[in-house]
Amino acid sequence: MAEPLTPPPADVVAADVARALAEDIGPGDATADLLPDEPARAYVIAKEAGVIAGRPWFDACFLALDPNARLDWRVGEGQAVAAGTVLVTITGRSRALVSAERPALNFLQTLSATASRTAECVAAVAGSRTRVLDTRKTLPGLRQAQKYAVRAGGGSNHRMGLYDAVMLKENHIHAAGSIAAAAAAARARHPALPLIIEVESLDELDQALAAGCDRILVDDFSEADLREAVRRAAGRTPLEVSGGVTLERLRAIAGIGVDYVSIGALTKHVQALDLSMRLGDPPP
Repeated sequence: MAEPLTPPPADVVAADVARALAEDIGPGDATADLLPDEPARAYVIAKEAGVIAGRPWFDACFLALDPNARLDWRVGEGQAVAAGTVLVTITGRSRALVSAERPALNFLQTLSATASRTAECVAAVAGSRTRVLDTRKTLPGLRQAQKYAVRAGGGSNHRMGLYDAVMLKENHIHAAGSIAAAAAAARARHPALPLIIEVESLDELDQALAAGCDRILVDDFSEADLREAVRRAAGRTPLEVSGGVTLERLRAIAGIGVDYVSIGALTKHVQALDLSMRLGDPPP
C-alpha cells in the first residue's frame, strides 16, 4: 500500500517557493511592469499525458504574489491525465499571473514528471509484494517536494536523509572493518533508528543476516543470486534491490519475491511533463 499523500509542512513549501520566486524575479519583473495590472484569468493545459503532482507549490507561487488569487483545479493530485486536459484555471492580477507562471510551472512539471515515472514503475510491479522506493538522489533543495511526488505516483519513501536511518554501505563497512563491527556500532550508538545494510555478494548477505538488521539492500545482484538471496533470507529480513533497476527489469525482479526496489531514476532522471499556461479562458 502506498504512503498517505500528505504534503510537506506549509513552511517547507513556502521556503521552496520563496527561493524560486527570488531566483526568477530578483528585484522586479521588468516585463510584467509593462502590463496594466488588472484582473485577469489564465489556465494550464497538459500537452502530454502524465500524473499530476505539485499543486501546493504551484498554488503558493501565485498566492505569494497575489494573496487574493483564486485557483480552481479540475484534476486531483496524483491523477493521471491525457494530453489536452485543462488542469487548473487561475484568477488574479495580471502582473502576478505572468510573474508566477514560470516558477509555478517549474514545480508542477518537475514534480509531475517524478509522479509519472513512479506510476509507471508501480504499475510494473502490480500484483506482487514488491514496493517501489525512491532514494536520496534528488534535486538539491527539493528533496521533500520530490519525495512527495513519489507518493503522488503511488510509490513509497526511503529514508529522508542521513538522520532518520542508519544505512551501512561499502565505505562505512570498510572503515569499520567488517559488517558485524559496523552493525554492532550502529546498534550501540543509534538503537532507535532503523538499520539497513548494503551487500554486494551472497557471502556479505550471510554476514548481514547474522549481524541482524531491519533491511538488507542487495546491490547489483544477478537474477540467479537474487533468487538465492530470497531463499536464504527466508522472510526473516526484508530485502531491497538497488542498482541497475530499469522499467523493463522491474516485473522480473518483483516476480522473484523481494520486498522493495529502490530507483534513483524516479528523481534524478526526470524529464519534465510538458505543461503550458495561457492567459484567457480555456477552450470549451
